[in-house]
Amino acid sequence: MVKISEFQIKDVVNVSDGKRLGNIGDIEINLTTGKIEAVVISGSGRVLGFFGKDEDIVIPWKNIIKIGQDVILVRYRGSVEKISEEAEV
Repeated sequence: MVKISEFQIKDVVNVSDGKRLGNIGDIEINLTTGKIEAVVISGSGRVLGFFGKDEDIVIPWKNIIKIGQDVILVRYRGSVEKISEEAEV
C-alpha cells in the first residue's frame, strides 16, 4: 500500500529516453470504479502552479511500468522539450 504523499515525492523517469519527467502533482481517479486512471506531472518552471507556461504531462495508469522505492518508471512517448516549445508558441 502506498500513500499519495509518498507517491508524490518519487521521481518519475521515462524509460524510453531515461529522462526525469518530474514529480506527480495530481492523480485522476474514476469515481465509478474507484481506480486511478492517470497521474499528472506538473509542468516545470511553475511557482505554486502559477507563472509557468509548461503544460502538465498526463501519464495513463497503464503506462506505469514499475513503482520503486525512490522512482516511478513510466513509458511516455512525448518529449518534455517538445511540450515546452509548444507552450511558448
